[in-house]
Amino acid sequence: MATWRERYEKIEIKIVNWMGRYGINLLRISMGIVFFWFGFLKFFPGISPAEGLATKTIETLSFGILTPKVSIIILAVWETLIGLGFLSGKFLRATLVLLFLQMLGTITPLFLFPHEAFTAIPYAPTLEGQYIIKNLVLISAGMVIGGTLRGATLAKD
Repeated sequence: MATWRERYEKIEIKIVNWMGRYGINLLRISMGIVFFWFGFLKFFPGISPAEGLATKTIETLSFGILTPKVSIIILAVWETLIGLGFLSGKFLRATLVLLFLQMLGTITPLFLFPHEAFTAIPYAPTLEGQYIIKNLVLISAGMVIGGTLRGATLAKD
């Protein structure tokens, strides 16, 4: 008769194997949903909570060449393309390039507009600052997905 520990380990092995088998695809699809959804919102002025800071950042980075009206459309298309790339699983290399470039732009308000990103610099982020900082998870997720593009699998600890 199997002990509790043996039963637990048998169940754990099944769960871990399931996560290993489906985790990367679920991560890719969830990234696609997030980027498509947030990108799509930006096509409708005033709906995205990130719109003001995003357009201000793009306007600053482009030295005023891109107006807020133009920059929000570019960002909407950019994020929607990232979402579609992850959802379809096609053109993942290009999708990851778009992702990492977008993340570079997303992080810049922490440095360009610290008073909008923090209530107390650098340890108490505003809601916008939290929105930016959580992108570390998206960057890491992109790295995990990118690390499997050539058929590599997750390494054991």
